[in-house]
Amino acid sequence: MTTRGGRTEDCNRAQASVRLSQARAFLDVAQLVGAEDDELANDNVAAALAVLAGIAAADAACCASLGRRSRGQDHRQAIQLLAQAGSEGKAMSRALVRLLDVKDNAHYGMVYVGPQQARNAIRSATTLVDGAARLLAP
Repeated sequence: MTTRGGRTEDCNRAQASVRLSQARAFLDVAQLVGAEDDELANDNVAAALAVLAGIAAADAACCASLGRRSRGQDHRQAIQLLAQAGSEGKAMSRALVRLLDVKDNAHYGMVYVGPQQARNAIRSATTLVDGAARLLAP
């Protein structure tokens, strides 16, 4: 389905649980990699994993509260949809904006993501994962 905010796909709470599980796994690994201090690329890897965690958590939140998730080519299309995801939506959409601001450098860039940016990305991903978990709570 295509809406004003972009293409969406129907989903349910069971699928939300799967996406939340994936988000937690990405976040766990991001935190592990971010804690290492032996290679220059670790901050990029930690930030990249945090972005993946945030995207998966956004899907989980939208599936849990709206019954649909963003499926557009541009992840920024999910921001408007996520803002509608219950009481957690607005804060989660702001966290997603912050993550998507570092996505290109973390995933594809030749410019290194710095330690503070990586920590901020992990913090934003944590906001999204925790918010999605609250929306999925019985």
